Amino acid sequence: MAISLELVQPAAGELRDLAPMIHRQRLVMEGTPRAAIDDAQIRTYLRGLSDVCAMHVLIEPVTHRSDRFGWAGWVHWETSGAHFYAWEDPLLFFSVDVYTCKPFSPPAAMAYTSRFFGASQLVARSF
Repeated sequence: MAISLELVQPAAGELRDLAPMIHRQRLVMEGTPRAAIDDAQIRTYLRGLSDVCAMHVLIEPVTHRSDRFGWAGWVHWETSGAHFYAWEDPLLFFSVDVYTCKPFSPPAAMAYTSRFFGASQLVARSF
């Protein structure tokens, strides 16, 4: 059986929706925090993001530190979840990937994220 693989670059257009009856929403945020981010902050942030997005937490946030790449965290929601990554080298930087099967407000998530980390810059893409 042949498997069809499709990779669409942003300039190539929209990804074909294979399941239009299932709501899927994504938000990718990246920013520069005012200070280095630790595991306790990541757990607190992900709990707060859960509230801001009105998501039901199934598993409390978990974190892991890689000596090479820095901190990572994840929270499991009934309607999907969010991943968080923080760097200290070569610069203070974070990236958040939110994926849900329930509608949420990207501007609210962005405002919360910017405030929580005191971000001097925050960019995002919602799709």
